[in-house]
Amino acid sequence: MADIALRNVRKTFGDFVAVKDSSFTIHDGEFFVMLGPSGCGKTTTLRMIAGLELPTSGQILLDGEDVTFNRASQRDIAFVFQLFALYPHMNVRKNLAFPLVSQGTPRAEIRRRVEETAKLLRIDHLLNSSVSGLSSGDRQRVALGRAIVRRPKAFLMDEPLGALDAEFRELMCEELRLLHNRIDATTVYVTHDQIEAMAMADRIAVMNQAEVLQIGPPAEVYARPATRFVANFIGSPAMNFLPAEGRLAAGATAIRVAGKEISIPRLHENLDSAEAVLGVRPEHISIREEGALRGAVFAVEYMGTRQLITVDTEAGRLRVRAPNTLRVTDGQNVALSFDADRLVVFHGETEAAVPSDLYAEARHG
Repeated sequence: MADIALRNVRKTFGDFVAVKDSSFTIHDGEFFVMLGPSGCGKTTTLRMIAGLELPTSGQILLDGEDVTFNRASQRDIAFVFQLFALYPHMNVRKNLAFPLVSQGTPRAEIRRRVEETAKLLRIDHLLNSSVSGLSSGDRQRVALGRAIVRRPKAFLMDEPLGALDAEFRELMCEELRLLHNRIDATTVYVTHDQIEAMAMADRIAVMNQAEVLQIGPPAEVYARPATRFVANFIGSPAMNFLPAEGRLAAGATAIRVAGKEISIPRLHENLDSAEAVLGVRPEHISIREEGALRGAVFAVEYMGTRQLITVDTEAGRLRVRAPNTLRVTDGQNVALSFDADRLVVFHGETEAAVPSDLYAEARHG
């Protein structure tokens, strides 16, 4: 396996910029997920890594070798598509063997590697079955097997679970991660589903409008988003946003919202604009007898051991994640308390997170 490095990679189609000057490294053996909405540039980036698209400018390195303008067949990588792309006239064994047959691999070696791969994916009992009669989950395993059997330097996957229903998708998320751990493969995985990304990734690259906004482990991206877009895109439900009042200086430890003062992690920079936005995750709000804000309960959604409570306040509508033992009713007036150590302040114009003690914690912890 190998590192994959992108250096100032840019892709344009005429006047349209699909990818803006991206630079990052995917480490050997890492499960790296590129996450973002449709049209953000993640699939174009993946296709440039694969050699299916050539960058307009920049450089791509695979295992230290410059492969920027190499064809896909010269890059020793395997691509798994959303649509299974299997050969319907071949059985499972022949589908798995096809890449090795194309490379002129000896027959005994083909047989050994096909059976080894089938056992790894738990489809060894299906080797003589027609692919057309398989379930969606088994067909996806065959598609993965065709990639694995080659033993490439890296695996690239473009929304491979998108065609599966919710139950199969959850199962395959777990199996893909376990498979990755067993074969220690460098994997680049593209998805628009943040639940898939959070469940599988070693690191996530969040993209929007052709730009990589943040790269980091799932827990870090969730707790310390670099921009308001990242904060809103990651998390279900998304982060709450409250308009703040007044200017903030470096060293500030409180912010005013709807005339009330709320404690925040100490800011490390001045907020030059008078506009600021306070971000808070639903689990960092508590319903108590006393709190910084008050509001009326709008709705209660029960979700097993937890519940989501929507509260209308003077600062706007907030969603609170609470234990299911808490009893509230629609219309009830409640007080909201905030976990001061976990709040994020965003610049109102640039939408970037303002550096604070919360972000310093990421560097030192």
